[in-house]
Amino acid sequence: MSKTIDFKKSIQGLSLEDLTARVREDETRLKKLEFGHAITPLENPMSIRNLRRELARLKTELNKKRSEQTPAQAS
Repeated sequence: MSKTIDFKKSIQGLSLEDLTARVREDETRLKKLEFGHAITPLENPMSIRNLRRELARLKTELNKKRSEQTPAQAS
């Protein structure tokens, strides 16, 4: 299996709180990577792109879980 499929399956089992915490951590990591890259080039600049994509996947899953939870509470 590819890393993307494994990553998607692993985040589907996380709770809202876990996803929120993971998003915050990854946003912090991304800021540090981008800052470090501005000062001295990274050995692997593709890591910034990969982290941005992982962050987008996390946010997508977080929004999906929030939208699933909202109609259940309204009923």
